[in-house]
Amino acid sequence: MKIEKEERSSKRKLSLFDATMLVMGSMIGSGIFIVSADIMRNLGSGYWLIVVWVITGVMTVAAAISYGELSAMFPKAGGQYTYLKEIFGKMMGFLYGWGLFTVIQTGTIAAVAVAFGKFTAYLIPALNDAAPIFQSGSYKITWIQILAIAVILLLTYINTKGVEGGKILQNIFTGSKIVALIGLIILGFLLVKNSFWTGNMGFGWSAFNNLKTDPSGNFLKSGWESISGMTIVGGIAAAMVGSVFSSVAWENVTFVSGEIENPKKNVVRSMVLGTTAVMILYLLVNFVYLNTLSRDSIGFALNDRVAVVASEQIFGSGIGTIIIAVLVMISTFGCVNGIVLAGARVFQSMAEDGMFFKAALKNNKNGVPEKSLWMQGIWASVLCLSGQYGNLLDMISFVIVLFYMITVFGVIYLRIKKPGADRPYKTWLYPVTPIIYLLIGAAFCALLLVYKQQYTWPGLVIVLLGVPVYFFINKKEQ
Repeated sequence: MKIEKEERSSKRKLSLFDATMLVMGSMIGSGIFIVSADIMRNLGSGYWLIVVWVITGVMTVAAAISYGELSAMFPKAGGQYTYLKEIFGKMMGFLYGWGLFTVIQTGTIAAVAVAFGKFTAYLIPALNDAAPIFQSGSYKITWIQILAIAVILLLTYINTKGVEGGKILQNIFTGSKIVALIGLIILGFLLVKNSFWTGNMGFGWSAFNNLKTDPSGNFLKSGWESISGMTIVGGIAAAMVGSVFSSVAWENVTFVSGEIENPKKNVVRSMVLGTTAVMILYLLVNFVYLNTLSRDSIGFALNDRVAVVASEQIFGSGIGTIIIAVLVMISTFGCVNGIVLAGARVFQSMAEDGMFFKAALKNNKNGVPEKSLWMQGIWASVLCLSGQYGNLLDMISFVIVLFYMITVFGVIYLRIKKPGADRPYKTWLYPVTPIIYLLIGAAFCALLLVYKQQYTWPGLVIVLLGVPVYFFINKKEQ
C-alpha cells in the first residue's frame, strides 16, 4: 500500500498553472449564466444583486485561504476527505465522501453535463424537438440526457488515459472560457445601445421580490412587492443558494494534491488565485447584466437564461444566442472534465481506508484510478437519467456549506489542539479569515433552516443515510 502511495506522489504532473486552471475550470460551469435571474426575483434591486455576489465572493475566498493551511499540512490525494478524516476521525471523513459520491460530485457532473446538452440544443434544435426516447407519466428520457451521458463517458475515458490528457483538455477549455467571458464583459459595455444601469441601480437599497407564479408555474412579471427587515435577510439566504452553488468545486484541486508539483505551496496558491479571479469575473458578468437588461428582463429571462438575453442585446438575436450557446458549451464541457478528473482521487483514498469499493484502489498503467473514474462516471450517468439531479443539487447546497464550515473550523481546532504542528503555510489574517467564513456560513445555513427548509433537510437526510452504511462497513471489517 505504501509503495502505491509513494508511486503516485512521485509522479507529480500538475504545475501551479495547471492547478489554477483546474480551480477556475471546476468553478465556472453554467451557474453564472443562469442564477442571477433567481437572485433578482428574490431581491429586485441592482444593489442587492451585487451584494449577494460580493458576500459569496468574500465567503469563497475566505474558505480557500483557510483550506490552504490544511492543504499544506496534509499534502496528499483525497483533499477535503483527508482533512476531515485526520482532524475529526474516519466517520466524518466517510460521511463527506459518501455525500460526495452519492450526489455532491456526481450530481454536479450530471447537472453540468445536462446544461451542456440544453445549450447544444440552441445550435441543434432537433435535440429539443425530438420526441422522448422513453416516457412514462412525467418521467422521460430525452436525447439531451443521452448527449449529457455521452459527454460524461467521453471525458471519463479521456481521463483514464492519464493526467496529461485531462490536464491539456482542462487548460484549453478553461483558457477559452476565461477569454470568452472577458470578451463578453468588455463588449457588454461597448456595444449596448440602451443602458439599464441607472434604472437598475435607481432602486438603491430598497428591496423587492416577485415569486408569484401562474397555475402552470410560470413567474408573473407584474406584482413586485417591497420587502424589508428579516424578509430581506431571508431573501438574501434564498438568493445565495444559486450564487453559492455557482462558486463551489474549487476544493476539487485538493483532491489531486498527490499529483501537484510542490503541493505544500501550490495547492493554496492555486485555490486563492483561482477563486479570486473567478469571483471577480462573476461580479463583472453581473455588471454586464445590469447594464444590458432591465429588472424584469433579468428576473424573468426565459428558462432563467439571463446570459442568452444579455447576449442578444449585445450582438443581436441570432448571433447573440449562438455566441452564448458556444460559450456555455465550452464552459460546461471544461467544468465536467475538471470535476471528473478530481473526484475519482477521493474515492481511491477512501478505498485505501477500507471505506469504498476495493476495485477503486488500483491505478492503471497510465497511473490513474481507472475503476474509480468509471464508478463515478456510471453513477453520474444514472443521475442524468433520473432527472432528479437539479432538485438534488438545490437540496445539497446547504450540506456543501456545512462541510465547508466543518473543514474551516478544523483549522481553528488544530491550532488549539496541535499548536506545535508543522504548518508550511499559515492562514492569512488568522483567526479573522476562518471566523468570517464561519459567521457567513452559519448565517446562511440558519436562515435556510428558518425560511427555505426545502433546501436543507433532504440534503441532510442523504448524508445521514451514510451513518448506517459506515457502521455496516466497519462491522464487516471487524
